[in-house]
Parts: sequence; structure tokens; C-alpha cells
Amino acid sequence: MQNSFVTDAINLKSYNLSEADKIMVMYSKEKGLIRGVAKGVKKPKSKLGARMDLLVANTLMLHKGKNLDTICQAEVVNTFYKTRQDIDKICYSTYVTEVVHNFGIEEDPCSSIIYDLLYQTLDAIAKSQTKIEIMIAVIKFQLKMMIESGFSIELDKCLCCHHDLKEETMYFVPNMGGIICQNCANNISYGKKQIPHKLRDFFKQMAINSFDEKGEYETKANEKVCTVTFEALKEYIALKSPKKFKSTNILQEV
Repeated sequence: MQNSFVTDAINLKSYNLSEADKIMVMYSKEKGLIRGVAKGVKKPKSKLGARMDLLVANTLMLHKGKNLDTICQAEVVNTFYKTRQDIDKICYSTYVTEVVHNFGIEEDPCSSIIYDLLYQTLDAIAKSQTKIEIMIAVIKFQLKMMIESGFSIELDKCLCCHHDLKEETMYFVPNMGGIICQNCANNISYGKKQIPHKLRDFFKQMAINSFDEKGEYETKANEKVCTVTFEALKEYIALKSPKKFKSTNILQEV
């Protein structure tokens, strides 16, 4: 089939197209964000069926169309089924996919890296035993996704005076994209969050550690540390996002 292509993709969002059809929004390993029509998916005997549920990774065959591609075949790679049994896992996984949807682009040159990052994050969330493990997976994703999107956070030098910050009081300023020293913070009246140097070091470790790697700060992290880190990064990501978030309201109740 000359006008067809095969790709691995993770389902991010879906929209009703007709009584039987849906439009699927997916992030693919080869092409970044893609959209495809899942014809007859809402019928009881559909071959696509549950493969088109959200938070499912598939190997797809799609037929190219003028406006929208058509999903011809889907073979499940991972349903992340343990996520579907836990409300925390569902909510944080939904947030992660929304970040990718908001920052992802069609024909993304970084598609393979971002696809693998999304897949590893969803897999780590699904396998997590505690809420702390869930949040650590998401924090790693937040930091790594911002690096890949060109919005790396400055965690070594004061953004104002460029002084190296080590074991001293510092502030994280989301709308500036990093940390500032205490002296420079005196000139900023709002939007700053005081953080101890060990929390900054936790940020740095999460940015470089893989999903199956546990460093010193990670093993000592408690839910409060994870919540403070996650919320700070969530605010920063929201400021950089080209689209508004919908999942963050749900996360406030989790």
C-alpha cells in the first residue's frame, strides 16, 4: 500500500466524528503528533475497539488522506493496565499526555526521543508501588520534557547576577526559568519560591536520572518534597505551554 505507513504511537486524546467513528490524536515515534480516523471504533465488533482507548501504545498502520489519515490496523504494544486500577496513576498519566499534546508538533524532529520519554514515563507510573514513586516518575518527565522542548531550567547560577549557587538560600522563579540568589530576590516582589539547596539538588538529580535509576535524593524523598517540586515545575510548564491545561484542575484534588 503505497499511501500507507506504519508507526508506533500512544493515544493522547479522542474526539467523536460520527455515531461510529472517532478522531484519534496520538504521539508517534516517527512523525510526532498525528491524527487519524478510527472508523467504526464505537461499534461493538470493531477490530480497533479497546486499542483506541486513551493511554494505550500501539503499532499502527495508517492510510494517508487529504486531511486526515485513516487507522487501518492497530497492534497493542502496552495498555499500561495497572494504571487503570489507580486514580492517582490515571490523573498523573493524563497530565503527562497533555504536556506532550501541548508541546508536541507534527513532523517533530525529536519525535523518537519524546515518544520514548512518554512511553517510559507511562510505564514507570503503571509499575509504581506508591504515590511517591508515581510523582518521581512525573517529575523526571517534567524536567526531561522541558530540556527536549528547549526550555531547560537554570539550576546552577543566579539568573540575575550569574553567581554560582551552592549551599545557600536561593529562590526558584518560574516565570524566569530558574533560580536566583537571596540578594537578587530582594528586588523581586512576587512569583518567587524559596528553596533549600538540597531541594535544588533533587531537581538536578531528577533531570539526569533514568526512570530505573535511584539516586541518594530520590531514595530520601517524601511526598511533601515531591509535591513542592511537581507544583513548581507544573507552574513553569504552564507558563511555557502554547495551550492551556485542562488536567491540572483534577490534579489539585488528587
